[in-house]
Amino acid sequence: MGPSRVAVVRSPAVAKVTGIGGVFLRARNPERMAEWYRRHLGVPMSDGGAITFHWDAAETTTFALFANDTDYFGEPGQRAMINLRVDDLAELLAQLRSRGVEVLPQTEDSEFGRFGWCVDPEGNRIELWQPAAGM
Repeated sequence: MGPSRVAVVRSPAVAKVTGIGGVFLRARNPERMAEWYRRHLGVPMSDGGAITFHWDAAETTTFALFANDTDYFGEPGQRAMINLRVDDLAELLAQLRSRGVEVLPQTEDSEFGRFGWCVDPEGNRIELWQPAAGM
């Protein structure tokens, strides 16, 4: 028998996404928006409008695709929605209402926890999520 005619084929390494690296929004007035998120949602954003969250526990982050005609995000022009994890949904919604923030009247309870929604000064619907125990 002559030299081997069997070629060794190596599969290329498959790169993959390992998590959400950030959420980025356009804002007409980033400084005003940063102040709104600090004041009303307790997000300690820098004056430039950024924060890096460091997870203290093994929590999850969801990436989901919705049909283009969904009304779940609010206005048809809104292409994305932020979901923020909260510790006490009822209390936060009450605080927001007392400060004159637009809060949607409905809430939703599911196996994943409790959900409510508010709208920031530039019209972006924000989902507020109090996870179910153990999530």
